[in-house]
Amino acid sequence: MTSRADPRVLVVDDDPALAEVVARYLRRDGFDVDYAADGATGLDRALATLPDLVVLDLMMPGLDGFEVCRRLREATAIPVVMLTARGEETDRITGLDLGADDYVTKPFSPGELAARVRAVLRRAAPQAPAPAVLTGGGVAVDTVAHRATRGSAVLDLTAKEYDLLVCFLSNPGRAFRREELLETVWGWSIGDTSTVTVHVRRLREKIEDDASAPRHLTTVRGVGYRWES
Repeated sequence: MTSRADPRVLVVDDDPALAEVVARYLRRDGFDVDYAADGATGLDRALATLPDLVVLDLMMPGLDGFEVCRRLREATAIPVVMLTARGEETDRITGLDLGADDYVTKPFSPGELAARVRAVLRRAAPQAPAPAVLTGGGVAVDTVAHRATRGSAVLDLTAKEYDLLVCFLSNPGRAFRREELLETVWGWSIGDTSTVTVHVRRLREKIEDDASAPRHLTTVRGVGYRWES
């Protein structure tokens, strides 16, 4: 029996056998689990019930996971963990760019998925506030308003780009390994560091005069990245 305080997870997958295994593991971990068998139903249910997290299959007939994620992000900040049978980097990048918080590639261990869900929910929980305003390299972040600006222009950042920028501005001059950033910003103790590389590249395109020759978000050869004001 789950209580009202149990985190609510909506599983959207057209494979009922897999969904049942996932739901069983999540319930064992104390989650209240709902299920939708297709993308359209899952989207409607997510918007109607506002679960704490959505586990979303990528490849579904009709409304696929990409489109469900896109529409969710237009309306809500509910965390999304994507399930995909594809291993191509482009699919992972597309999902992350659409606002997915994590992804798990099939076949996967249900225990690993449960751990990823817990990690995403921890990251989504309210945190101790950073200093009200962080500045460097002509960029300013108002952590109270959750707004970043470059000069007078407001930066259109994804959630992870914003978190990366806050991390760097909070630690000027410190060299971060990609693995450290994966742990600090994404909460993943293991994972594909190309996720960090992609987000750093996209962040540079928004904050640097020339993203191909960055002055502030610099590469430390053999290590990772460092913020230079």
